[in-house]
Amino acid sequence: MTADLERAALRAYHERGEEADRLTRTGAGRLEFDRTQEIVLRHLPPPPATIADVGGGPGRYAIWLAGLGYRVVHRDIVPMHVDQARAAAAAAGVAVEAAVGDARSLDLDDQTVDAVLLLGPPYHLPLRADRVRALREARRILRPGGPVFGAVISRWAARLDELLRKRIYASNPAAVPMIDEVERGRLLPALGPGGFFGVAHRPAQVRGEFTAAGLTVADLVCVEGAGYLLGDLDDRMADQRDWRVVLDAARAVERVPELLGIGSHLIATGMRR
Repeated sequence: MTADLERAALRAYHERGEEADRLTRTGAGRLEFDRTQEIVLRHLPPPPATIADVGGGPGRYAIWLAGLGYRVVHRDIVPMHVDQARAAAAAAGVAVEAAVGDARSLDLDDQTVDAVLLLGPPYHLPLRADRVRALREARRILRPGGPVFGAVISRWAARLDELLRKRIYASNPAAVPMIDEVERGRLLPALGPGGFFGVAHRPAQVRGEFTAAGLTVADLVCVEGAGYLLGDLDDRMADQRDWRVVLDAARAVERVPELLGIGSHLIATGMRR
């Protein structure tokens, strides 16, 4: 995919405006959000450390971190997201420094932040060289000893989510061979007009990209486990006991090597030694 096509596809997807409440609108989004929060907190330094949320979208994580007392620098390549992050921060009464920026070339000085969130760029950059470049930029702005959190989409997420859970083959039979190609290492295409596109990773591929960027992988976990496949996940989200069981199940299998790819997302924690 060329740079122009990449930007056009990214803009078409995000201009649908669905990202602003995606992490809380459904059970699957809430599961991703809750689990990502707890995984990130395991390695974050205490506030008031400075956190760079790179590719931070509408700012959901940036605002959460600012509310915990962190100084947050937010960058995103989509101007609409930056506007949304600023508005949401103002509504929440927290300070977030948000601006348009490219994860591959940041406007931040060397060794000026204590942790970096890359929860979108690793699966929106089709070329491995660009993904490694974004990770190197994260390492450059990071102080020694700090963590970089990189989220990727599992290589098998399209089959499990789109085919098994959503049964997209009924409305779009052409999606089936597309997903076969994704599992052979091809780019995950948009399965409809303005649909999501991205890179789907194998666990070893994630480790390799972090290592190539000079980061030591301290942890690699499956985020959602199998919980996002539940047909009644939205209902379970509304019940405290049911939701605790869903979260506990994800925690129980998060590092089982044979099950790393079963969830929609993986998060790698890389350290600048």
